[in-house]
Amino acid sequence: MKTQFEVLRIARNIILKELEGLTLDQIHKIPKGFKNNIAWNMAHLVVTQQLLHYKATGLDCLCPDELIEEYRKGTAPKKTFTAEEFEEVKDLFMGLPDTLQEDFEAGIFQNYTTYQTSTGLVLDSIETAIVFNNLHEGMHYGIIRSIKKFL
Repeated sequence: MKTQFEVLRIARNIILKELEGLTLDQIHKIPKGFKNNIAWNMAHLVVTQQLLHYKATGLDCLCPDELIEEYRKGTAPKKTFTAEEFEEVKDLFMGLPDTLQEDFEAGIFQNYTTYQTSTGLVLDSIETAIVFNNLHEGMHYGIIRSIKKFL
């Protein structure tokens, strides 16, 4: 599993690098043909990781409930982050993978509520959820790169 945690960190570093040089207005712009923006994708990745790993094992998520409600699967951008708020999202984005690995190694993920993803994959353990989350992160990396081309 160590490799999976490293993949998550690498993916998040690559995604964060895509934001270099972008303004707050640019990360909130929804280009024609898209239904969300870069800011939504970043917050969505934070929320999804927390739901797949913590909520599905009966644990409390490590991000605010408001963030979960606004950026979970099926939502659309309704809010514009202030610079300070987006920094908080970026801090969660970059810090939570370390916490996930620490918690995994501590063995806190005991029970997993089976969940079928929209791709059809059935998640039945924390291990499958971690692997799937990495796939999910890669999909959104592609979306972020696509959005960026239209800014």
